Amino acid sequence: MARRRSRAEANIWPGFVDGLSTLLLVLMFVLSIFVVAQFYLGDRLQTVKDELASKDDELSRLIAQINSLNDQLGLAKTDKERLQTQILSLEDTISKQSEELAGLTAALGASQALVAASAEELEAEKALSDQQKSELATLNAQIAALRRQLASLQEALDAAEAKDKEQQTQIENLSTRLNAALARKVQELQEVRSRFFEALREALGDRTDVQVVGDRFIFESDILFGSCSATLGDAGKLELNKLATALLDIQGDIPTEVNWVLRVDGHADPSPLGPSCQALFDSNLDLSAQRAISVVQYLTSRGVAGRRLLATGSGSSSPLVSGLSSTALAQNRRIEFKLTER
Repeated sequence: MARRRSRAEANIWPGFVDGLSTLLLVLMFVLSIFVVAQFYLGDRLQTVKDELASKDDELSRLIAQINSLNDQLGLAKTDKERLQTQILSLEDTISKQSEELAGLTAALGASQALVAASAEELEAEKALSDQQKSELATLNAQIAALRRQLASLQEALDAAEAKDKEQQTQIENLSTRLNAALARKVQELQEVRSRFFEALREALGDRTDVQVVGDRFIFESDILFGSCSATLGDAGKLELNKLATALLDIQGDIPTEVNWVLRVDGHADPSPLGPSCQALFDSNLDLSAQRAISVVQYLTSRGVAGRRLLATGSGSSSPLVSGLSSTALAQNRRIEFKLTER
């Protein structure tokens, strides 16, 4: 067995060597082919690179030419636009000059027509007959007469305007004098009112239920009237006697031109009328008015002229003080006296 294996191994070895030699030859052949191909492809690749470099240079040159052409084209467009603008400006100028020429032509035609008309009028005037000249002279005379009448009317108008200005000045002077006179009368009435107030204040003494507010004397109604009554009480009559005496003392000093009046204003508080009071008066307004009328009637009976007295009722619409306390209600139930012009 060992011998047979040794023989077999001896028989395989030469074949292995032959195969290995063949493989080496093949590898040598392949390497040779690779080297030749590498050499050939290297030359070809260099050639291609050179051709590509040449093409790149050519492409760069063409791009440069294109950019140059674009620049030239832009300049050409700019020149074209400028030329078009100049053309439009020239066309406008030509149009305006054409219009001016047409206007001058029309004006020349009108001037020629005017000259022709003037020539015709001159010829017509030369052709006027003696009768037409006489009529023209008559018309001229009539125009002159009308101008004289117009001048006369203008003189009359100027005189009327001057008179009107003079009258206006007189009116202004009269108005100024009247205003001054009225101011004096008002001042006189104010002085009389002050005297009346002073006399009435002295007559009434230091009563706290009688107030002087501005240009008014104010009597609380409780001084003059009982509750829910428009009939004067005895105490109220005594106080009104003082007022009547003071008024009669000063009325002769009031200028006759002043149309004076003693206004008597009745006021009530806002309290609703009771059932018994509602049977006598419709409302607080009615109550305040009836009380003012009673005062006026009593002063008339004391000698004060009725035309110098005026009674009004305001109800509770004009309170003197605010609030619903008994003191506030008493103050708002009042009779006010004011010496004023009618």
